[in-house]
Amino acid sequence: MAYMEKQEVLLLDNEIAFDEAIIEEREQGIQEIQQQIGEVNEIFKDLAVLVHEQGTMIDDIGTHIENSRAATVQAKSHLVKAAKTQRSNSSLVNIYSSVLIFINYTQSCARRKVPS
Repeated sequence: MAYMEKQEVLLLDNEIAFDEAIIEEREQGIQEIQQQIGEVNEIFKDLAVLVHEQGTMIDDIGTHIENSRAATVQAKSHLVKAAKTQRSNSSLVNIYSSVLIFINYTQSCARRKVPS
């Protein structure tokens, strides 16, 4: 019986060693998973920073687009005013030129009639 008891003890020792090896392997697997979770956490933190920065950039782009639109509308208004002013000034120059030509013509006609 002592032999059988020794066999049982050896069998139990082998089972315990096998179970301890499995436990050790699982603990290593758990540690690897914990490390990978930490790395994924860092990736998500970096991603959150990027998303926040890009959100700010998108807001800035939107603001620049809105400012450009407003400036374009204002520029169009200024161009319309400038075109009207130019046409008005052009008309005034034509009128003044016509008046000066008429005055010169009248004076030159008057000089021709006056005997010297």
